[in-house]
Amino acid sequence: MSSVSFAVLRIRDFRLMLIARMFALMALQAQAVIVGWQVYSITKDPFMLGLTGLAEALPAISCALFAGHIVDISRPHRVLLTCIGVLTLNTLMLFLIAGGVVQTAEHHLLALIYGGIFLSGLARSFIMPSAFSLLSQIVPRTKIPAASGWLNSGFQISAVSGPAIAGLVYGGYGVQAAWFLPLGFTAVAFITLAAMGHPTRHWRSGEKREPAAKSIKAGWRFILDNPVLLSVMSLDMFAVLFGGAVAMLPAYADQVLHVGSEGLGALRAAPALGAVITALTLAVRPMKVIRASTLLIVITGFGLCIIGFGLSTVFWLSMVFLALSGMFDSVSMITRSTLMQMLVPDAMRGRVSSVNSMFIISSNELGAFESGLAARMLGLVPSVVFGGACTLLVVALTTWMSPKLRRTVVHAESE
Repeated sequence: MSSVSFAVLRIRDFRLMLIARMFALMALQAQAVIVGWQVYSITKDPFMLGLTGLAEALPAISCALFAGHIVDISRPHRVLLTCIGVLTLNTLMLFLIAGGVVQTAEHHLLALIYGGIFLSGLARSFIMPSAFSLLSQIVPRTKIPAASGWLNSGFQISAVSGPAIAGLVYGGYGVQAAWFLPLGFTAVAFITLAAMGHPTRHWRSGEKREPAAKSIKAGWRFILDNPVLLSVMSLDMFAVLFGGAVAMLPAYADQVLHVGSEGLGALRAAPALGAVITALTLAVRPMKVIRASTLLIVITGFGLCIIGFGLSTVFWLSMVFLALSGMFDSVSMITRSTLMQMLVPDAMRGRVSSVNSMFIISSNELGAFESGLAARMLGLVPSVVFGGACTLLVVALTTWMSPKLRRTVVHAESE
């Protein structure tokens, strides 16, 4: 067992970053369950669930390129701390309004919930590039695979606990108690980030302040000139865009599996439950050789699991398919993030990560909108099965069109 895998945990600022990220993600995951069940309870329309993804994707994608430029000319820690502060205030607003502390008419409530999601999308557009840029300064290159494993483990633990706790609290104590959870989580994340050391708080990638348009263009040029990076981002985006079934889980919990909000929390947590096992394994025994072709294998497994979930009408079997999908997705996330950390220079990290965040947000949030639209056009179950089949098609096309991706190998221990 490699000592490097545990040595990274002895870095104080990495521990703080890991904790802050976990609590911020728990907040976002819990909020997704609460919003999904609340919107579906009011509308009973899967398409309205899809609109929650669109409401978050539009601002996040619109601001992503500018966010990368800001991160590359600023202090990433300050940008990240500001974003978590905005999320905390936004969650406070949702707690007061959607939680029922302030009484609001039902049609106004929906508009305000979507407004809160929109603000969350604005903040998220800056979070990924700032955190990505910061990590390379906290953790040495040789420890990046282990750090990616631990960060992904934290993500998956949050993705298990956030939805599960939110679903149980919502079902047992009501919407107001449920909304208090993400508010507390974001506050803890803010306090933890603020405790980072002086070098981390004040580091910046450079003092060069070129015009925003020129800076953004340089970031895109770097990606377009690196076909492996472009293929990695595109593969993940299109696979999850079509294969993401998470947005439809409230409708599945109600119409297909009949398990209520408590079951919804368990379904939301199932992919992460499988992923956390994989992520912890790869954190303790990090990959020393990263092969880009691994992505083709695990995304194929992901697509097959989504098809299986779509066809299942048994709660425990649906949980198994979702857990397996999480295991495949975990390997994909760690492989992708490690490759990016290894292939991107410091001066480009903010801009490249911001483009990557556009791809991720497109796959997740726009994928939620696509799922809602497909459910309205094809029906709930056929839309999920169709999406999984499209994921397999994306893998086949990428395998054919990107031979360099299949050949790319990165050795993590090289300096």
